[in-house]
Amino acid sequence: MTPAHLWPPLLLIGSNILMTFAWYGHLKRPDWPLWLAILTSWGIAFLEYCLAVPANRIGYMAGTYSGQQLKVMQEVITLAVFAGFSVLVLGEPLRWTYLAAMACLVAAVGFIFLPVD
Repeated sequence: MTPAHLWPPLLLIGSNILMTFAWYGHLKRPDWPLWLAILTSWGIAFLEYCLAVPANRIGYMAGTYSGQQLKVMQEVITLAVFAGFSVLVLGEPLRWTYLAAMACLVAAVGFIFLPVD
């Protein structure tokens, strides 16, 4: 059984994989007309919302995460997923600047989860 505090990040990882394909997957299909790319992206984005909305509700309503923590977590997950996507699907190399920016955001996650008391 998966512990309750792991559901939000797991669902956010799934939602970010879907959203990355919705936003950037069509770049591998330059022959598609724009309307087809838009409709396909909307369809994928609907599925993404079916994961993102529960992830945020579960994390917030259970009192496990604050809204700020969920947002920062989501941003770091987005960049990590996109890093893999850009290399594996788009064939782009990871530059040191991307990795440096990612390190700064990981530091942001550390700050947002520090106790305030």
